[in-house]
Amino acid sequence: MKPDKADASIEPLISFFDRLIPLNKEEKELVSKIFHPRLFRKRQYVLQEGDVSTQFYFVVRGCLRLYKIDEKGNAHILQFASENYWINDLGSFHGVKPTALNMDALEDTVVLQISRDDLKTLYTRAPKFDRIFRVLLENSFIRLQERLLQNISSTAEDRYQSFLEIYPHLINRLSQVQIASYLGITPEFLSRLRKRISKSPKTAKS
Repeated sequence: MKPDKADASIEPLISFFDRLIPLNKEEKELVSKIFHPRLFRKRQYVLQEGDVSTQFYFVVRGCLRLYKIDEKGNAHILQFASENYWINDLGSFHGVKPTALNMDALEDTVVLQISRDDLKTLYTRAPKFDRIFRVLLENSFIRLQERLLQNISSTAEDRYQSFLEIYPHLINRLSQVQIASYLGITPEFLSRLRKRISKSPKTAKS
């Protein structure tokens, strides 16, 4: 099955890089040549358990999720990626080994993707990108540490409030089941939690 082609402006990606480290004209032209647009339809798999991750994805529009299915068939969501977010199974991508995770599209989603070999070429031809992607990986590691710490030391309400801070633009684009899966709680508990928060004096004042 051939991947769906997509028309996607390179400008969101250029702007993203410029906010980290400004690019010159040649570097911008290189980005335009080496990143390729792709469309994933809603519910289409981007990556399935057992595959080797070969692409690094920057989301132009839409939303992807990265998750694990346990032995009981329950989904445990590790990450959402919407506009201007990056997503990948880094262990599979850099280690060239089968992934234990799945990734799919929650909406029709357009990405700009780069392969492992093209990423190495990018580092060689424009060393600035070695620094840029090192910052991306460091930020990803920091977020993972914060998430792990929350899971072992924070209440469900604290985790939900953190979710609202990280993904405010997704609150009306995700189902209650998907949000609950990310938080590690049941949809029923999330429903009760939302009702309690909506009735609290602090929420009412805001």
